[in-house]
Amino acid sequence: MGLFDALLGNAGEMDRDEAHEELSTILGNGEQIELAYKLIRDMIVLTNRRLILIDKQGMTGKKIEYRSIPYKSVTMFTVETTGHFDLDAELKIWVSGQSDPMELEFSGKTNVYAMQSLLAEKVAGK
Repeated sequence: MGLFDALLGNAGEMDRDEAHEELSTILGNGEQIELAYKLIRDMIVLTNRRLILIDKQGMTGKKIEYRSIPYKSVTMFTVETTGHFDLDAELKIWVSGQSDPMELEFSGKTNVYAMQSLLAEKVAGK
C-alpha cells in the first residue's frame, strides 16, 4: 500500500503473517486469517470464521475497537471495481439489524475479486 493510497483513505493488501502476529490475542483456536487489508493504522481482516474490522483510536492508537461480524450476519454485500477515472474499489456490507451498509474503500491495486470470492463462499456457502 502506497502513501498516496493511505492519504486518500484506501486500504491495501497486508501480509497475513503480519496480521496474524498483530491479532494473535483475539483469534480463536483454529481461526486462520485468509485475507487482510490495512489502512494506515486500521485493518480489515477476513478469517475462516468471521470478518474483523479493527479501528485504532486516539493519538497513540493504544485504544482499539475490534468489530467482529460473523459471516452468518452478513445479509448482502456489493463490490465495485475500479474504473478509468475512479481509482479506488469499494465494498459495501449489510449486516442484519442495521439499515445502512458499512462502506470500505480499497486501493486500485487491491484484488477485489479475491475478496469477493471469499465473501461469497463464506456468506452464501460453498
